[in-house]
Amino acid sequence: MKLVWSPETASNAYIHTVRTCKSYKETSVAEYLSATAAGWNTRLIVETWKRGDPIATSVGLAVAAIHTCGRHVCIVPDEESRSEYETLMKGAVVSEATEIVVGDSVEDVVDRLSGVDFLVVDSKRGEYVKALGLANMSKMGAVLVCKNATQKSIPGFKWHRVLRRGTRVVRSVFLPVGRGLDIAHVGASGGGDLKKVHSRWIKHVDPRSGEEHLFKRK
Repeated sequence: MKLVWSPETASNAYIHTVRTCKSYKETSVAEYLSATAAGWNTRLIVETWKRGDPIATSVGLAVAAIHTCGRHVCIVPDEESRSEYETLMKGAVVSEATEIVVGDSVEDVVDRLSGVDFLVVDSKRGEYVKALGLANMSKMGAVLVCKNATQKSIPGFKWHRVLRRGTRVVRSVFLPVGRGLDIAHVGASGGGDLKKVHSRWIKHVDPRSGEEHLFKRK
């Protein structure tokens, strides 16, 4: 199994987000991530947020969770951030899918979540970027996003340096949306263990002539 793209769900989430975020100034990131998370039919969307951060992206992710019937988990560092986030979200979108988790260490919280298939972190904060390496991703694959990518706190950032060893990045791309989005698509578990071509063939040696014959398995 792997994540499967649904254009219809992506379009519906995008339109919903445009309407919901019309009162915000910068909504391009929210609209794009909402459509992407919904289009891939992600069931566990995780983000990080801190008091004073813009709320539009969170609204977009909450909308995506509504359209996929999934969970939207926001990790905040303290009670002040939780209270502000809750207030801002209630004024923007009604969603029973959104959960707020308070944790001094975002790495510890991420490590406790299982089956993450869409994760958004803020590149400006090093501890959030490091949490990428602790994410327990879905067996169907995952989409990892660093927003504010032009303001990365880790010099020389490379996906293979922050993810768990053995994680198979199918593709990655930088998009000039907002202050930059650095996105990586992680393949489904086991999807990268391709059998060697010759393992599909059976070799038979004729005991009389010594000739070798290859038979292809079906």
